[in-house]
Amino acid sequence: MDGRAHQRPGEFAAYGVTEANAGSNVAGIQTRAEKRGAAYIINGSKTFITNASYANFYTIFAKTDPGAGHRGITCFIIDRETPGLSVGKKFDKLGQRASDTAELVFENVEVPEANVVGSIGQGFYLAMQVFDHSRPGVAAAATGLQRRALEESVNYAAEREAFGLPIYQHQAVGHKIADMAMNYEASRLLTWQSAWQIDNGIHNPRIPAYAKAFAADMATRAAVDAVQVFGGYGYMKEYPVEKLLRDVKIFQIYEGTSEIQRNIIVRELFRGR
Repeated sequence: MDGRAHQRPGEFAAYGVTEANAGSNVAGIQTRAEKRGAAYIINGSKTFITNASYANFYTIFAKTDPGAGHRGITCFIIDRETPGLSVGKKFDKLGQRASDTAELVFENVEVPEANVVGSIGQGFYLAMQVFDHSRPGVAAAATGLQRRALEESVNYAAEREAFGLPIYQHQAVGHKIADMAMNYEASRLLTWQSAWQIDNGIHNPRIPAYAKAFAADMATRAAVDAVQVFGGYGYMKEYPVEKLLRDVKIFQIYEGTSEIQRNIIVRELFRGR
């Protein structure tokens, strides 16, 4: 490889909001950033941070004013080599095991005031804007998993026979696959809609919430149904649907749980009433 293929400092980032006691409740984070002269001293920890082990720098949210609730959160850029910053052991997860996920610990980490993203106290609003952009990506991944579950199920059900017929001709199996196909197409359209909204500068949190919640929930259903279509073989690691089932669950959890998406939808539907 030539020099252009190598990563240089500042080219790879990780995003740090989640803490052990603050997942869906972003306003509940406990990591502190205290002003000292022209710098901030950060103490606390972040957990379930994707790419934590490999990032050159981190986007970290911390409380600069603990008494101000969600208005007291500020976003910082922190270089990996900053003294006091340490990366924990990679988590041993159920699925998506190729995705690096680890903990970050901050012990008197000194960050220049110039490393504040946006302005002091704006962190919560920045995080919410990021979610509006990241949730369509999660929806797209969940939609892709649905497509794989559908394709594997169609191929298997066309070849596997029971009672003298390919199993897709048995209504109990065929209808599962039909539902997979409908839900896949609906997820795909919602994902396209949410991505189109971003591309056109439209801010409406309801649409990414629709896409993320629906695609995640339907992907979970598709993975479970794919294993059922495969029967006993679906439970074996030598067949692909077993991995789909392990990988799918996190879609209903990260970037805002399916329950949080529904809260957003209700809030937006009843805004101003």
